Amino acid sequence: MRIGLSYDLKERVPRTETSPEDYLEEYDSLETIEAIAKAVEARSHSVVRLGGGKDFLINILQENVDLVFNIAEGLGNHRSREAQVPSVLEMLNLPYTGSDPLCLAICLDKPLTKSLVASAGVATPVWRVVNSIIQLRESDWRSFPMPAFIKPAHEGSSKGIRLGSRAESPEQMIEIAERLLEHYQQPVMVEEFIAGEEVTVGMVGNSPPRVLGIMRILPKRKTDYFVYSLEVKRDWERLVDYECPAQLETDVMKRITDSSLAAFEVLGCRDLARVDFRVSPSGTPYFLEINPLPGLNPRSGDLPIMAGKMGCPHETLISAILDAALHRYHSGS
Repeated sequence: MRIGLSYDLKERVPRTETSPEDYLEEYDSLETIEAIAKAVEARSHSVVRLGGGKDFLINILQENVDLVFNIAEGLGNHRSREAQVPSVLEMLNLPYTGSDPLCLAICLDKPLTKSLVASAGVATPVWRVVNSIIQLRESDWRSFPMPAFIKPAHEGSSKGIRLGSRAESPEQMIEIAERLLEHYQQPVMVEEFIAGEEVTVGMVGNSPPRVLGIMRILPKRKTDYFVYSLEVKRDWERLVDYECPAQLETDVMKRITDSSLAAFEVLGCRDLARVDFRVSPSGTPYFLEINPLPGLNPRSGDLPIMAGKMGCPHETLISAILDAALHRYHSGS
């Protein structure tokens, strides 16, 4: 088969002087593209590099591909940007890996995602959305649980999630939220901070998906609280240990698994996803967010890391994602 590969390389994504420092964080490196291409070619398929943006539009019309392996994040500050490439592929009636435009658009909208997941009975921290500085300053925050965590409402790849995103008081929260509103030009979400373990779950397949691994992120240096922030992810080898499978109580692991499957289903995810939780000291897993388009860098991506720890090399992981999509299309689901 001729497999197209859609992606957005960091160096090809335009940015302006006003773009946040972490603007390019979600986009991919050549290392990721090469690793995926190698894995697909190992299956005796040929790979056509389609790129992203305008290059993708030109190439997808010129190249005759049988299926697209999609990791394109989309361009701009739009909350539906991850749906851009799948929308084009559906218009052209071309099969592709991963979730459909509706799912991708929903999941990049953190508040909407949490509302849907909560409706499926999954525990999630208390949250509130702020759309403007005026709304922020005029709202009554006295009853909101502190400490709170503040983050952009429509971002992925930990953009805007920093060590300083935790607020101890309404006054500090307002200060952080104002800064995010200005820098990211989008609503922010104020969320109850859950003390406890940081856990991420990898999922591959469909009907139902398989929980590939449950991984606990453990800080190497003990602090009063831990935030799996962008600073930590950029320096993960020095700052954290990844424990997979997570050494948690059996009933907690089951609750995490059940919550992950419920989130995957209610959001309409396909082929792969990564789900993030905070597990409270009482053992309750609180859903934070889901990424139906998780990073696949063979060295630093959370999903490939946990797959490797579960005895699934990067090539095998990519093959499993490809097989999930092929089976889905062949079965007509």
